[in-house]
Amino acid sequence: MGLLVRREHSRKELARKLEARGVDEAEAEATVARMAEAGWQDDDRFAVGLARMRSHAGYGPLRIRAELSTHGLGDDAIRAAFEALAEAGDDDWLAVARDLVRRRHGPGVADDLALRRKAADFLFRRGFGGDTVRAATAFDIDEG
Repeated sequence: MGLLVRREHSRKELARKLEARGVDEAEAEATVARMAEAGWQDDDRFAVGLARMRSHAGYGPLRIRAELSTHGLGDDAIRAAFEALAEAGDDDWLAVARDLVRRRHGPGVADDLALRRKAADFLFRRGFGGDTVRAATAFDIDEG
């Protein structure tokens, strides 16, 4: 319970932490299952919270999807997380990417090839797709 008080955890992560504290693997799985049945642990709720947090921190959909997968979440939980982002209006990836470029590199990105490449590399590392990166680095910040 102490682990869940601090923050949400995925089933996989919670079981791994219990095992690291000396709990038998089968007992850890059973404990996590009981916590899920009681509503204390929910992979969907964890996925939505993590996706929202990463989106607000300026990460793109590819990076968010990859991180959710590393937590052992299934396709349904990941899909639900992205649907929750869409419902909240937090899935305008082009706007997020443009804002990152504007804050990090200022005006003149579209005119300076080296700066544009640098901004594109940054966006790729943040998990944005190619179309979004091209659109975000090829616009005039003063116009957009």
